[in-house]
Amino acid sequence: MPTFVDYVEISLAAAREQWQAILTRTPVTAGRQVAFLPVETLTCLAASLLVNHRKYGGSTAHRAEAPVPALGRLFQRPNSSVLAKMANLDGSRRNGAKYEIEVAAHLLAVPGRLGAVYRVILAAARDVGIDSENLPDFLGITDDDTDLRLIGQDELEAAEVEEAVQATSTAWLESRADLDEQTTERLLVAAARIGQHRFAREVLRNHGHRCVFCGLSVKVAGDKAPRMLVASHIKPWRTSTPAERLDARNGLTACPTHDVAFDTGLMTVNGGLRIHLKPSLAHAVRMDTATRAAFGRPPLADRLLLPAAAPPPRARYLTWHHLHIYGDTPSTPSDSPLR
Repeated sequence: MPTFVDYVEISLAAAREQWQAILTRTPVTAGRQVAFLPVETLTCLAASLLVNHRKYGGSTAHRAEAPVPALGRLFQRPNSSVLAKMANLDGSRRNGAKYEIEVAAHLLAVPGRLGAVYRVILAAARDVGIDSENLPDFLGITDDDTDLRLIGQDELEAAEVEEAVQATSTAWLESRADLDEQTTERLLVAAARIGQHRFAREVLRNHGHRCVFCGLSVKVAGDKAPRMLVASHIKPWRTSTPAERLDARNGLTACPTHDVAFDTGLMTVNGGLRIHLKPSLAHAVRMDTATRAAFGRPPLADRLLLPAAAPPPRARYLTWHHLHIYGDTPSTPSDSPLR
């Protein structure tokens, strides 16, 4: 049985040996699946940064997003087994292997730890002939100068995350007597930060990696420049329910200037997706050249710049922003969907 160290300090040689064993595996068509090897468990943990296993049930596991299907094929397991392993790792299922929850809590507490392990297991896979088609570099951090970075974290205040964790940790400890308080708190903090990472990725993808207010989209040497854009909540994380925190339709992609203006109530968006300025900011636009350069039209659009297929923000979040941030009367009912 693997030990804690076998996971968190996996060697290149051990990872190669485990990948070789996986390559000789045959699918299990009936009965119990073979036990997950550490490289499989660690790969599932890395994939959890991209995939929320809670989105899929037994009847929808076949629809799981990448990289789950690729991992299932490589591991000779159904998608449901990969998703179940993710559930074991975040503590939502009890029947994981020994040390798995502790491993997840340890590696997720500092993203660099998981990044280092990911590099080892991916390098070992390549060494034994597993190419990018069979195991894609889904985190894209194998270059030595690229670190594993959770995006969208600037929106989370440490005190707010701690408060949210304290609100749920008691119930967790009551339902999971097998977990100690420190491990529980680490898992809950990691869950909050990973959820924000997934939320930000989906918002950026939905909006075509472009500021919805002015259209800014910066690329450097063919890659998008992530720090030039922010994906943050319309209804702030601290006041949102757990489901609202993960809802990409509660998010907008913006350049830093327009993100701050929206978050502080200098701008708002109505039910028709039209962008409105606070009267004081509109006056400054008329009077000041520098302000006009940022908030004049152009560069500011009349309406949100959304790709044709992008789901629009939900009306209830824009209504909340009108009432609590902008301080204006909403122009659409709070329960009506935006189309």
